[in-house]
Amino acid sequence: MIQRIQTVYLLLAAVVMAVCLMNPIGTWQPDALEGNTDLFNLCVVAPDGARSFTTWPLFAVLLVACTLSVVNIFLFKNRKLQMKVCNVGVILCVLWMIALVVIAYLNEPEGFKFYPSFYIALPVVAVILLFMARARIHHDEKLVRAADRIR
Repeated sequence: MIQRIQTVYLLLAAVVMAVCLMNPIGTWQPDALEGNTDLFNLCVVAPDGARSFTTWPLFAVLLVACTLSVVNIFLFKNRKLQMKVCNVGVILCVLWMIALVVIAYLNEPEGFKFYPSFYIALPVVAVILLFMARARIHHDEKLVRAADRIR
């Protein structure tokens, strides 16, 4: 039954993660009057336009979480597996947040300060949506078990 509310939650979680993948998640601003360095999930863009792909783990983790959320929609016949995939998606989003802290604050260049953007909160929204989807899947599983007992 693909037309359930958890499908909407999983699709919204995938969209939210995809939006986070494509937008800058923060900026390093220098103390002096130099240009800003933008932090994306895939690369760091220096003020002169040079790109450094040292942040690719952020991109990889969020891309896998986004893909799992989309694939999870089509696992509607196996609700137990669907709940496990939701848990994996939550774990991947938490790993993304931890990796972001490590990259943004521990690798901060000297004389720069990190300013996160709005898009940094989107994986938190995705975690909430994944929890809501898991709760609805669990509810469906309980309904199916109850119907089986009645037969």
